[in-house]
Amino acid sequence: MLGKLVTAVEQAWRDMLSIYYANTPIWKLLKSGALVFLGFFCWAGGNLVLSYHPEATWLNYLVAYGALLIFYGPFTHLVVVPLAIRWRRRSSGYLNRLSKNLSKMNITFFIILVIVVGTYPPSVILLEFDVASEGVDVDPDLDCVDHGETVECELSDAEGVAQVAVTSGEDEILVLDEPPYEFELRKDELAEAVGQKRFVVELRDEDGEMLRRYSRSVPA
Repeated sequence: MLGKLVTAVEQAWRDMLSIYYANTPIWKLLKSGALVFLGFFCWAGGNLVLSYHPEATWLNYLVAYGALLIFYGPFTHLVVVPLAIRWRRRSSGYLNRLSKNLSKMNITFFIILVIVVGTYPPSVILLEFDVASEGVDVDPDLDCVDHGETVECELSDAEGVAQVAVTSGEDEILVLDEPPYEFELRKDELAEAVGQKRFVVELRDEDGEMLRRYSRSVPA
């Protein structure tokens, strides 16, 4: 039984390598397209879940993986793999020896990039989703300006909004019960998640039910 399992794993590994090194134009396009799709799914999906659960900071690594894969996947299969194959066909020399480790170095560099970008995510890869209750026609604009030590926010066109609550992590920072819904937050009172200060602005009706939720992040 164990022998069959080992054989199956070895065959799967050989099949994966054959696909990885497949170098015909159609295979290069198929692999690149599949990785772009996977990267976009991880990037957008991770950001969407973060908008509901900003405390789940591990999702920053999924977001970083997806964002980088969108570009790194095609680069690997359109540039790195064909280059490794071309160099490997040389009978001897430095390039021939380098080609045997080029793919390993490429994957290692990608993993390091994911760790670094996931730990210190730039704002360009973090999407801000606004979540609304079903059937609610309340859609004001929330404008926030980063002033370094503080963040100023203003809610415009707040018709139908009875209360605005701001939370960060597990803490409720402030609650506004009447307009104008303008507030200033100190960054040192916001929860930090891998290089970003995150906070959630929740709009509520007269019964305290959520109308809409905004998830925002600013550099720490």
